[in-house]
Amino acid sequence: MKSCCFLKAAPVLILTLVVQLCAAQGDSLKKFPVSFSVYDRTRVDIWKWFAAPPYQNEYAYLQSLLRFGISQHVKRWDWQLEGAQTAILAAPSNAVSPMSAQGQLGLGATYYQWNGNNAYPAAFFLKQGFVRYQPPAVMSNVRIGRFEFIDGQEIHAKNQSVTWIQNNRIAHRLIGNFAFSEAQRSFDGIEGHFGSGSWDTTALGARADQGVFNMNGNPELNVDLQYLALSHLTSHDRMLWRAFAIGYHDGRTGLTKTDNRALAVRQTDHANIRIGTYGGNLVAVAPAGPGQFDFLTWGALQNGRWGNLNHQSKAGAVEAGYQLVNVPSMPWIRGGYFYGSGDINNSDNLHQTFFQLLPTPRIYARSPFFNLMNNRDGFVQIIDRPGKSIEMRADLHWLKLTSNTDLWYSGGGAFDNKVFGYTGRPSNDFSSLASFVDLSSDWQATSHLAINFYFTQTYGRTVISAIYPAGATERYGYIEMVYRWSRNLTKLPQK
Repeated sequence: MKSCCFLKAAPVLILTLVVQLCAAQGDSLKKFPVSFSVYDRTRVDIWKWFAAPPYQNEYAYLQSLLRFGISQHVKRWDWQLEGAQTAILAAPSNAVSPMSAQGQLGLGATYYQWNGNNAYPAAFFLKQGFVRYQPPAVMSNVRIGRFEFIDGQEIHAKNQSVTWIQNNRIAHRLIGNFAFSEAQRSFDGIEGHFGSGSWDTTALGARADQGVFNMNGNPELNVDLQYLALSHLTSHDRMLWRAFAIGYHDGRTGLTKTDNRALAVRQTDHANIRIGTYGGNLVAVAPAGPGQFDFLTWGALQNGRWGNLNHQSKAGAVEAGYQLVNVPSMPWIRGGYFYGSGDINNSDNLHQTFFQLLPTPRIYARSPFFNLMNNRDGFVQIIDRPGKSIEMRADLHWLKLTSNTDLWYSGGGAFDNKVFGYTGRPSNDFSSLASFVDLSSDWQATSHLAINFYFTQTYGRTVISAIYPAGATERYGYIEMVYRWSRNLTKLPQK
């Protein structure tokens, strides 16, 4: 209870410390400049969800996210305050089917439903507010307050290919800021990095904040986690490995859990969720002829309690690729396979569905109608860079449910104390979920402005066609503009 109260008070403590630091350094801005930053993302989303007439499955809406911050580095201390202003314009008001299996017809319906059935929700909140101290030891620092945290990014490689794989195929799998969503996710807690050179040990204790699909990211959730990871990067920057352990607790006992038990049974389960996750990953790149091979493996085991049930599950991924490094556009082809366990018996005392915790699911499900729970995903992807400032990518995926007695899951974890955070649709004893192809183009037009494009088409198979018999094809696309600006203030304005 004491730690819970401390974490709730953390943002206030940070504000107090920041004010004291500013007062102490009032005449030293030339030596310790204050930095201002602005991040603005404007995105137009266009959906054609699987058909559920007479409800609206085709629509467009606009997202606006503005983040603005102030920060300063003072000797061994640094601090940051960042606010966020979120808004959705013209979310669809008739895109939620009363048939529970069909449910929300795309993310536009999700934003509408979880913001009080408001087609124009908006909010302002504290996104980040923390103080960090770096003791004399190299690479060591401790951060306390409200901040974003992403698993798998504890140590940074100079090798561009290792970095790309780390950011796009390792990070965010279990803990992330859900950056694709409008309000995103922050944590209130304490984080420490301890290491030297190519070694890093990261420890975290934190509570998750509201946000993601709820425009107001200020309140804390009764969801907390503990994280410990050891990472090592080889001296040649071509191999990176990590071992990790995560403790997860969901104390929102008034909510109905999402799993494959009968609704009446789930509604009587008011026990906490307590899950331990233990795993590791390896990324390696090796020169070969005119290019280089890359290899990735990631795996995790889980145990604990899923409410009244015992919990045991597992997941793993294997990927490989080849990139031509002597060609100007550096074309890269990769392929892989992911396995996330599913529950095979909804009437025993064991829950076997791999639980994805608090991830950024869209990185691994770019067409956001699924996640890594009860899922088998085989894929091929091609990446090409026709210019220094542009990256183009195409993916082809084949999806199957691991267990046809479990559910088709989607979502990215807790984001509100009134909703579980994951949805599950029945499999109807089928396992073939979908295949989809997607295309994207990310263009850094100027040093401040990026323009990104994405389009996907999904062909639903037996699982989806049984739920949406009127049309099992989905299309989704967006175009977004991202503007970043920062500046240092080296002297106080004249009065």
